[in-house]
Amino acid sequence: MTTKTEAPATNKQRITFTATFHPGKRAEYIKAHQEVWPGLRELMDEGGLRNYTIWATEDRIFGYYEAEYGLEHFRKVWHASPLTAKWAAIMKDMIEIQLDPATGKPAVLEQIFLHEPGMR
Repeated sequence: MTTKTEAPATNKQRITFTATFHPGKRAEYIKAHQEVWPGLRELMDEGGLRNYTIWATEDRIFGYYEAEYGLEHFRKVWHASPLTAKWAAIMKDMIEIQLDPATGKPAVLEQIFLHEPGMR
């Protein structure tokens, strides 16, 4: 069970990441995501994660999510739980996430275009 933290005002960010599968781990990664632990889903909700979607090619992953209260708020909630360290250890054996060399955190792609209804 998670401890609820007070969410800040909406500061939505769109976040992306890329990764590659370790050889022979694609099917295992997909299976793990078909059976995501309920506690992780609770943390995602508490951290303000919305529209989290993962796509894959044969050897690459592209992920997208919206952090309703900002990326730093989500990371604070996510990393406060020991459950996430267990999940990360499992994922580390399956994928290699592209990291930003300056921060050591997952590299965030630069958004260069967005279309939403009513934009002109």
